[in-house]
Amino acid sequence: MHSISTTTSRLIRTVAATALLASLPFSAVVAQTNPLPVDQGQTPPPPVSLLPAPMPAAPLPTLSDAQAKQLAKLLDADRLAQGLSTSASLPVGAGDSDRLVREALDHARAVHAGRLAEADFQRDWGLRPPAFDPLPGFTDAVRRDRLAAWFAALPPPYTGYDSLKTGLDRYRQIAADGGWATLAAGPDMTINATGPRVAALRKRLAIEDKSVAASGDTFDLELVEAVRRAQRRYGLNPSGIVAGQTLAALNVPAAQRVHQIMANMERWRWLPQDLPRDRIQVNIAAAVLTVFDGDKPVTSMRAVTGRPGDETPMLSSAIHSVVINPPWNVPTGIATKELWPKEKANPGYFRRNGFKVIDGTRLQQQAGDQSALGRFKFDFANPYSVYLHDTPSRAKFASFSRLASHGCVRLEKPEELANLLLKGDATWTPEAVRAAVDKGDTVRARLAKPVAVYLLYWTAFASGNGQMNFRDDPYGWDGTLAAKIEARSARQALAAR
Repeated sequence: MHSISTTTSRLIRTVAATALLASLPFSAVVAQTNPLPVDQGQTPPPPVSLLPAPMPAAPLPTLSDAQAKQLAKLLDADRLAQGLSTSASLPVGAGDSDRLVREALDHARAVHAGRLAEADFQRDWGLRPPAFDPLPGFTDAVRRDRLAAWFAALPPPYTGYDSLKTGLDRYRQIAADGGWATLAAGPDMTINATGPRVAALRKRLAIEDKSVAASGDTFDLELVEAVRRAQRRYGLNPSGIVAGQTLAALNVPAAQRVHQIMANMERWRWLPQDLPRDRIQVNIAAAVLTVFDGDKPVTSMRAVTGRPGDETPMLSSAIHSVVINPPWNVPTGIATKELWPKEKANPGYFRRNGFKVIDGTRLQQQAGDQSALGRFKFDFANPYSVYLHDTPSRAKFASFSRLASHGCVRLEKPEELANLLLKGDATWTPEAVRAAVDKGDTVRARLAKPVAVYLLYWTAFASGNGQMNFRDDPYGWDGTLAAKIEARSARQALAAR
């Protein structure tokens, strides 16, 4: 990953070039991008503008003195509350009404649709916030004197976002109170251990888990359960033993957890304000699939998502079909890097594993028990050629580290999901689905109504009781996002001088 300063410099150069191009007349832009040949000695024809006449900018509303004071207070409080700033910023003065209004509009865009421009998004960040113009709503709020209500309606209207906002406030307070001390390395800690390391462990756990007694130096059964709760919060094996991974998770500074929450709040802003009631969400970082009815989870299952280097992209789409007994058309990259070398090293590998060569170059693995796609594939349109699917390799689902695929999402209970998606279809009863699997033929079962699917990257989220959960940042996307936001902020600050 580039350093923030390098990224900032690159963005500033790009923006400067864009600004220069934008300052040219439209005919000059056309001439630079697609010049027309002109015979020597001839006068070129006058340029013809292909752009509509610009619409006059809507006037900014005029604030009363009372509204200006209220707006300044709302901005000061909301910047911190919505995770747009790591600390309280200088208060916005109420004296310059136009400047205050512009800051309010910028704030609204940031809270409602995020702080990135289109150019900032990586290709595998396939989510884009809907276009949002805050001026009409703000103007109406000023007219009706409802500024507080306008502010309250800006953030994503979801429990997931609200719980992060609550968690942000709590972890900021923890960090402000000094965070937690780093636990010293040493032998694994488990039941009946005693000593100063156990005492330090108790104090550390009690900061996040109020049911833990903060005093004492004995590793008793209650502490075992507290350790297990912490391990579940961090997505680790709840063994009750404090070893390397658990120690590392507990030693992540509170300030870093604050930044992690802020990054996830930003990604929530990329989602539409009205998510489909029936939908499937995959948390890529946690490798879990959840089926939702409205804002409530109905069922969930473990998944296997892309390993670093083969990242599962963030995206939204709709599942339109369930393919039963799917063949696997092997991507060229996988065939070249992994499968052809295996055939060369062990002649007959293709035949033994159900592969056939098509047109001398392409590989296809036949449907069946050996197929890498298992017995079910869930199709949805996307530019990354990823999908949800079954797998004959079940061992990974027992692991607490499940980032191991080439980018597609493998499912722990694919038949259960197929039956849920096809529920109500008289043709595709659970018995009919099972009969089709057993028969072995490749069949496509189309859904009467496509079901929305979202592949999302949550490294911080709250459980049903409001307890914050954290995962590693396996793709480094939290850090990349923070760098992009900082680079854009630096560019905007430079442009404002």
